[in-house]
Amino acid sequence: MTEVTRILSAIEQGDPHAAEQLLPLVYDELRKLAAQKLAQEKPGQTLQATALVHEAYLRLLGSDQDKRWDSRGHFFAAAAEAMRRILVDTARSKRSLKRGRGQARQQLDEAKIVAPEVGEDVLALNEALDCLTAEDREAAELVKLRFFAGLTSQQAAETLGISARTAERIWHYARAFLLKELNSGRE
Repeated sequence: MTEVTRILSAIEQGDPHAAEQLLPLVYDELRKLAAQKLAQEKPGQTLQATALVHEAYLRLLGSDQDKRWDSRGHFFAAAAEAMRRILVDTARSKRSLKRGRGQARQQLDEAKIVAPEVGEDVLALNEALDCLTAEDREAAELVKLRFFAGLTSQQAAETLGISARTAERIWHYARAFLLKELNSGRE
C-alpha cells in the first residue's frame, strides 16, 4: 500500500489530519494534470494551473459527499473529473452576459496607460471652456479650479474670493453653459 493510498484510507475513516498530509504528496502530479487540462483549452484562458489544482482539491476534500477512493488512480480520476467540472463552470460563466459574453478581448497597450491620448471629449470640453471664457471669465475660472484642479466648491470660492453660495450659483450656470456647448458641438 502506497503512502497516498494509506492517507486516502485515513481520510475515508474520518482522520482530520490526513487531508493535510495528502496535498504535499500529490500536489506536483495534480499540477501536471491541471496543466494538461489547461493546454487543451482555447488561448486566452484566465484560469491558472495552480488555481485549478487548489479549487479541485477543495472540491474533492471539502465536500460532504463520500470520500471513498479505492486507490491512488481512483483519487486522480476523481481529481481529473473535478478539474473538468471547474473548467466547464468557468466556460459557462464566461458565456453569460454578466461575464462579458460577446465582448472582444482587447490587448492592453502600456504606452496608452503611461501617456494617454488626448480624447475627443477633452478637446470638446476645451473648446466649450474657451466659449465660456469669452462669455464669463469668472465662471470659466471656477470650472478650471473645480474640474481640472479638483478643488471643492468651498475651496474654489475661497480661491476666487467669492462666497460659497455665489460659487454654487456660478457653478450651476457654468455646467449648463458647457453642456449646451458640448451638445451643440455634437450635432
